[in-house]
Amino acid sequence: MLSYSKTKNSKLKTQNLKKMYRTHTCGALNSTHLNEQVTLSGWVQRIRNKGFMIWIDLRDRYGITQLIFDEERTDKAVFEQAKTLSREDVIQIQGTVIKREAVNANIPTGEIEILVTALTLLNHSEVPPFTIEDNTDGGEDLRMKYRYLDIRRTPVRENLIFRHKVGMMVRNYLSAQGFIEVETPVLIKSTPEGARDFVVPSRMNAGEFYALPQSPQTFKQLLMVGGLDKYFQIVKCFRDEDLRADRQPEFTQIDCEMSFVEQEDIIQTFEGLAKHLLKELKGLEFGAFPRMTYAEAMKTYGNDKPDIRFGMKFGELNDLAQHRDFKVFNEAELVVGIAVPGANSYTRKEIDALVEWVKRPQIGASGLVYVKCNEDGTFKSSVDKFYNEDDLKAWAERTGAKAGDLICILSGKANKVRGQLSALRMELAERLGLRNPDVYAPLWVVDFPLLEWNEEENRFFAMHHPFTSPKPEDIPLLDTDPGAVRANAYDLVLNGNEVGGGSIRIFDRELQAKMFALLGFTPDQAQAQFGFLMNAFRYGAPPHGGLAFGFDRLVALLGGQETIRDFIAFPKNNSGRDVMIDAPSPIDEVQLKELHIELAN
Repeated sequence: MLSYSKTKNSKLKTQNLKKMYRTHTCGALNSTHLNEQVTLSGWVQRIRNKGFMIWIDLRDRYGITQLIFDEERTDKAVFEQAKTLSREDVIQIQGTVIKREAVNANIPTGEIEILVTALTLLNHSEVPPFTIEDNTDGGEDLRMKYRYLDIRRTPVRENLIFRHKVGMMVRNYLSAQGFIEVETPVLIKSTPEGARDFVVPSRMNAGEFYALPQSPQTFKQLLMVGGLDKYFQIVKCFRDEDLRADRQPEFTQIDCEMSFVEQEDIIQTFEGLAKHLLKELKGLEFGAFPRMTYAEAMKTYGNDKPDIRFGMKFGELNDLAQHRDFKVFNEAELVVGIAVPGANSYTRKEIDALVEWVKRPQIGASGLVYVKCNEDGTFKSSVDKFYNEDDLKAWAERTGAKAGDLICILSGKANKVRGQLSALRMELAERLGLRNPDVYAPLWVVDFPLLEWNEEENRFFAMHHPFTSPKPEDIPLLDTDPGAVRANAYDLVLNGNEVGGGSIRIFDRELQAKMFALLGFTPDQAQAQFGFLMNAFRYGAPPHGGLAFGFDRLVALLGGQETIRDFIAFPKNNSGRDVMIDAPSPIDEVQLKELHIELAN
């Protein structure tokens, strides 16, 4: 440690260092502290050297305080040493709180500054690879490589503090509701059903592997069998799946389970939690959240997590569009359109760009038909050759289009075209500024299908997971029409994002065995993978169900953003890599040998 002050100050400074590195934080001082002797520590944010006077902004987690070094009032050695400081140096100073001549009303410490009497360089910093400012010059890849520097930036730091705040609110709320936080194991058994597991080799059990949990699903059910009644956990989950936009291979859930409950009990409980967070964090109060069936969501919005902050509901046009000699529509399983508000002003160039956008491989549409709804009540379309004014007027009525709007129409296979139009709807809403992050529109989506058919593998998969209970009234259909069975499942959607999902669980051993059989498990396979759960049901399992919130997503949305990486301390990139520590990475041959693993060439 190097000390930069005259001999008369050295002894005092050394004594003070022994006592504490700081008497106050860099966000604590104001005009009530004038003339006080203080000690501050932090990072050099900015230096302004006028020759006879030097100002330094000193930063820590709590704020920024301006330091002043004055040729007339500051010890010469201290003044000279201040000239040698650079950005991000870690320093300690002592000085007197004085009134600031040019008040900065934008920061809490803006009325004062510190006339420095002693300076200690605690640690020198090399020039950082990007500026540590709110608006940095560092690209995302660079900032992820030096994430520890990125965390020094106020927006990132505030996001992490906000995450902590939300976590504490969740813990306090659920604890007050009688929930018990219980840790479940991280090294568990691989369960191939669902996403791909991350596997962990066992050194002590040669040729055998643990898996990291995709969720604590079976364990929380076992806690219900154990009689804990109400469980929660803010828990890490792991899924080795191809990463889509803004997904992480490891993520955090608010995982919850309750006994002796039905769907309504769970919805009310966790709607209460969501309302509490929205009120405390955003100052917003809500009545009962709206509800929508899965079938209605798909028909009206083309996906099961619709953003209802804006309209653009789907209008199905088969009966209105398949009576003319337009082959594209006539051969389509579904013709469907949306009314884009105020987009009649789009030029031909802008519409052509939309057509190209829907043709991208990510969307996969073959084209787009448009209708301009003119202010004078007339219509102009790309299919005027085939359809008259009355036809176009009927389309406008079906889609809810008004004068000044633009109708966009897609056609093709029903399931595929709904997804395509849904993507277009969201893109247009983004362009038109309809996705206001300060507006919140929660929604429950209920009555999901229990099963979905996979044509490639020629079998059913669980839409939620294998432990989801069918609607009691639909149980007879398991034997006759499994695809028509509805699940006792529910998702909480916020602004077009699924933030929570859950279900009532199967607690009957025979029903669970039937579910495994429908999913293609032989009795031996079911016993091998889930025998522990099936056996537990022999000993008096209560009716139970639960829900898990995506904590990262929930925090991001409550923070007014949709990018979860900004709210995770050390996130992975889109390839699932940690570029800061360079993981994953090869391991030593000795380790492989200990683990009884031989790599393929």
